[in-house]
This record gives sequence, structure tokens and C-alpha cells, in this order.
Amino acid sequence: MQGIQTRSGKDLPTTVQLEKELKREKYRVTFQRVLRSTIGILITVAAAAILVAVLLLPVLQIYGSSMSPTLREGDIVLTVKGSDFRTGDVIAFYYNNKILVKRVIANPGDWVDIDEEGTVYVNSVRIDEPYILEKAYGETNIKLPYQVPESKIFVMGDNRLYSVDSRNTAVGCVAEEQVVGKIIFRVWPLKGFGQVGQEAMENDRGN
Repeated sequence: MQGIQTRSGKDLPTTVQLEKELKREKYRVTFQRVLRSTIGILITVAAAAILVAVLLLPVLQIYGSSMSPTLREGDIVLTVKGSDFRTGDVIAFYYNNKILVKRVIANPGDWVDIDEEGTVYVNSVRIDEPYILEKAYGETNIKLPYQVPESKIFVMGDNRLYSVDSRNTAVGCVAEEQVVGKIIFRVWPLKGFGQVGQEAMENDRGN
């Protein structure tokens, strides 16, 4: 079918050509609408993921060796917000514009005692500490036995000889408002991928 020729000598588009052009234009408009919608959804999901990561599940990288061998420098860990901590939990907290990582030893009102060999007692009961390689009295300058103040947490590093923690007044006990969260999972390196802290201890005991 030939197109209709105008007086200027140019052919007008045929019905078939018009239908094809109309379909192409509809497809372009639909594609742009779907693309904008998809981009909007992706931006919303990304923003939500960032919000969750910042507010609920902060991701931290470990520096130093105070928590060795449980956590080593360069490890990347996942934390969860909360305020209910038990002996054996590993927490991150703010200290002098830095974030430190230590293990919960005792809660408000508990009595902590440490003998010369580094054995730790809470309320006169020796606590089981399978996570440390070597006991040490370490940098202790508080008067023992020591009662944990109200709204405070007594923490110690697993590397007892070198960790500066609640045993020393330079750090002291951790206030609840200082706590970033409980470290529950190591995501890097892959060979160390898995649970951290109280949960891992309980799983190990169950095996």
C-alpha cells in the first residue's frame, strides 16, 4: 500500500506506520514509567537498609587486640541494639570519641572480685570463661571486691594481660547510654563467619 502524496511531494504516513509509531510511543512512555518506579523502589529499599544498619544493626570493624582471640584486628562484626546483657555477652560502647569492644562480666549491683592469678568471681561465684587463653590480673587498680554501680556494666577484654577495661579507673564501668549494642555475628573474614559471644558459647556447650 502506498502512502498518500501531498502537494509538496512528500508521502503521508500510512495507517500501518501510524499504528507502529503509536505502539512505539506507548512502549517508551510505559518503559519510562516502570523505570522511574523501579528506581524509586530501589532508592527506598537502600534507604531503609541504611537506616536499619545505622539504627538497629550497626556494622563495626575491630581494631586492636584487647579481645583476642575471640575477635582480631580487621574483623567485621554485626551488632544489635539492646539493654539486656548477660555475663559473657560481647558489647561495643563509646569511650572518648572511640568505640571499644569488651565482654560483659557483671551487671549493676553485682560484686566482682579477681584473685592474683586472674580468676574472676561474680557474687563470690567463679565464672566460667572458656573464651580466654590465659588468665591475668592485668591493669587492675580498683579496690576489690568491687560493687558495680547502678546503671553500669563491668566489662573486661578477653586478652586479659593487655586489655584496659573496668578493672582500671581509666576506663571504668560502662554506662548504659554508652552502649552501641551487643556483638552477635562476625561477617568477615569468611573463615571466622559465625556467632560471637554468649550465643556462640551456648551453642558450643550444646555440641
